[in-house]
Amino acid sequence: MLLAIDAGNTNTVFAVFADENLLGKWRISSQPDRTADEYALSIIELIRMQDVDYKKISDVIISSVVPRMNFPLKIFARQYFKVEPLVVGDSNVKIGIEVLIERKSEVGADRLVNAVAAHKLYGKAAIIIDFGTATTFDVINENGDYYGGVIAPGINLSLDALKIAAAKLPDVAVERPAKVIGNSTVSAMQSGIYWGYVGLIEGIVSRVKEEFARPMKVVATGGLAALYARATNVIEHLEPDLTLYGLQEIFLMNSNGVIPAKAGI
Repeated sequence: MLLAIDAGNTNTVFAVFADENLLGKWRISSQPDRTADEYALSIIELIRMQDVDYKKISDVIISSVVPRMNFPLKIFARQYFKVEPLVVGDSNVKIGIEVLIERKSEVGADRLVNAVAAHKLYGKAAIIIDFGTATTFDVINENGDYYGGVIAPGINLSLDALKIAAAKLPDVAVERPAKVIGNSTVSAMQSGIYWGYVGLIEGIVSRVKEEFARPMKVVATGGLAALYARATNVIEHLEPDLTLYGLQEIFLMNSNGVIPAKAGI
């Protein structure tokens, strides 16, 4: 079985694959100071609760945008699964696509993993919208090569900044308001954060398509993707597990093309 780890700025997702099937996924907060033993204490128990035998895990792959988390995650893989993990971005790990920007090292591992997954799923040029700590728009060409992208402040990050800058504004949930015109501070803030980002999505997608001048798929992933996908028809595909499937695909490229079976679970 394969343990895929996606370490983001806000959350870290752990997923187990067997026979290329996703058996389960678990999310914990990203804490750079967490030790390998602390990962084991939380993740192994979560895996057990879903009736998956963690002892069958024979391979680990890691994608991380938080450098301080890399070392304890590697130690976690070595100590508890007796395996040297593949780490996306290491020179010995192939991803099967080219990075067509000036400073290749600046592209986050998660964005490259998403590009691999989108090309595998659709085989066409695409815009990948990832609703994470930042809201990113990544462009791949028809060969799956990473062409470039757009980075905007994330939705929750924007709300946090608004609250810090304006002391009297309350905490609000990110949800679709009944009307665009708010009749209270809360509904006005919800409208701004919801419909404002819908406008951002539609505007950037339109401009990217015009500049790229070729047919493109639009794929959304990330925590708030489903909420925003319902508000606009520019998002054609919703793939909540895009990054996990990208990690699975990269593992297959770098192994014998087989994920060990789930026999004995």
